[in-house]
Amino acid sequence: MILSIENISKMFGGNTVLNNVAMTIEDSDRIGLVGINGCGKSTLLKIIVGDEEPETQPNPNEARISKCSGLSVGFLRQNAGLDRSNSIIEEMRSVFAKLYEVQDRMRQLETEMSAENAHKDEKHFEELSGEYAKLSAYFESNEGYLIDVNINKVLNGMGFPRETYDQIISTLSGGEKTRLALAKLLLENPKLLILDEPTNHLDFQTVMWLEDYLSEYKGALFIVSHDRYFLDKLCTSICEIERGRLTRYKGNYSAFTVQKEANVVRQMKEYEAQQAEIAKLQDFVDRNLVRATTSNMAKSRIKMIERIEENLIEKPITYEKQAKIRFEYDIVPPIDLLTVKNIDVTVGTGSDRKTLADNLSFEVKRGDKLAIIGANGIGKSSLLKVIRKDIPHAHGTVEWTKNVKISYFDQENSQLHPQKTVIDEIHDRWRTMTELQIRSLLGCVRMTGENVFKQVGVISGGERAKLCFAIMMLERGNVLILDEPTNHLDLATKEVLEEALDAFDGTIIFVSHDRYLLNKIATGILEITENGAEYFKGDFDNYISIKQERQAAQQKAEDAAKEEKQRQAAAEKGVKAYRTKEQRARDAEKRRRIKELEAEIERMEGEMSALQEEMASPEVCADYQLMNEKCAEFERLKNLSAEYSDEWIMLCEELDL
Repeated sequence: MILSIENISKMFGGNTVLNNVAMTIEDSDRIGLVGINGCGKSTLLKIIVGDEEPETQPNPNEARISKCSGLSVGFLRQNAGLDRSNSIIEEMRSVFAKLYEVQDRMRQLETEMSAENAHKDEKHFEELSGEYAKLSAYFESNEGYLIDVNINKVLNGMGFPRETYDQIISTLSGGEKTRLALAKLLLENPKLLILDEPTNHLDFQTVMWLEDYLSEYKGALFIVSHDRYFLDKLCTSICEIERGRLTRYKGNYSAFTVQKEANVVRQMKEYEAQQAEIAKLQDFVDRNLVRATTSNMAKSRIKMIERIEENLIEKPITYEKQAKIRFEYDIVPPIDLLTVKNIDVTVGTGSDRKTLADNLSFEVKRGDKLAIIGANGIGKSSLLKVIRKDIPHAHGTVEWTKNVKISYFDQENSQLHPQKTVIDEIHDRWRTMTELQIRSLLGCVRMTGENVFKQVGVISGGERAKLCFAIMMLERGNVLILDEPTNHLDLATKEVLEEALDAFDGTIIFVSHDRYLLNKIATGILEITENGAEYFKGDFDNYISIKQERQAAQQKAEDAAKEEKQRQAAAEKGVKAYRTKEQRARDAEKRRRIKELEAEIERMEGEMSALQEEMASPEVCADYQLMNEKCAEFERLKNLSAEYSDEWIMLCEELDL
């Protein structure tokens, strides 16, 4: 056990969000945390890392958080902070500040120990050499010599090539900052890694890299995510927060859904049986309490009801599968809906203007459900704004047919007013709607109770998304343009939205990283690259299949070209077989030299390996002069081995080996 929590409770505005939650995390756990928006997932994470305090309760319900000694916890917050003035590489190197300090101290100790009068005070010299040995062992055991290698590996995986290393963080987009914060956290390599929506703003390639990286992670993982594929691939158990209580299920997300459904069915039967028993007892009480002959029996039934109510079974929460979100429209547009020809996607103005993608051309027909995908920063969201004519383009044309009414979902929810209440956000747009009508509409997107009177700026990202969907239902657009519609939505609401979009017989143009949504909704995939756009008919699985077929064909062509080159080389070698006696003698001498070099290189590698073991021993580490001698000998062998290797390569190339 690396972490244990007991009796964790939390209240907000008089409502209990967490109710005596308890759980343990082992050093190899892979835990997914799920629940509807606002159920307390992020609150629980903040309590675990100490950002928030649980409610104070008397014994024996006192809140307890126990951590094993030396536990390092890494927490990816949804709005993770970075030093905006740092460059990317500076921010990554800040992770290893302690190792750099150790390295600087080692250099300082080397200087002191190599001074002419260093041995005059033997006791002091022993102290210096002892400190050097400890620091050297610490530096090596914490991979101090591999800092740059690890930084390059993680940054490359998270989509930051070398040419971006000097870029200042303040110039990055929101998605890029999130990826950089995650990269920094991975480099910190904590024993317990807590991730709050880690796949938001990641493209497919980066998500798949992250999945592979985390599958090999040596510490424990505690993940809040709405990405069902992500949870399925990584998690070995799922914790659900519901009505303030936490329940843990074995297996990944798919296994959780099966177990949860079985639990709901079982609990519903128990609930209904208990309610039937209470109703039966209450009916007896109602009929017999006032009769003198049966009054005592009725009072006995009252006590039975009271005992049952002490262990009352709650009615399980069941989510209807029918879509409560429904998009409808009044006007049917022509079949040829949208034509885009040779447009560019740019950001910035003047000298700061940057072209993200160019020469984009595609068409959209009535009823199409077109998914736009591409690398982060390629301009997908900007493309949606270009085709809506919210931002200009330098060349090309965007032509909409007549009778088009667009309803737009912006992932930043910029069309909402933070100071307005939820109910006023709708009422100010549709003045004729009554409060009852508005509340009924908001109920369809599961915004109920006092939440409708909260300011838009204080509700969660998922709740703001639901408000936008409610507004879109009222707009009755025949074309839906959606920018990352499932970001910040809980899993149940995702399913409701997916069914609504699937049932919509109008046109949808959307950007998403949700692989499940892409596969269920899209009738075509438009991939955006720096060189243009390519259309793939069908869903996301079909797109992946085509890409894999192309990759296989390319690999086959490369293999065929390599085989042809080898065949030609073999033919040329056959021609060269007719050589003079002197040529054959020179080639024989080269082969003899190659064997000598191979033997020498093997011998030196053995000596270098032995030297490395000696340098790691406490005796050598404690003797600075001896350590210098060993290091010098190691460098000599390494340089000589490199020279021999270069000669070996040259001779092999001359002989076509």
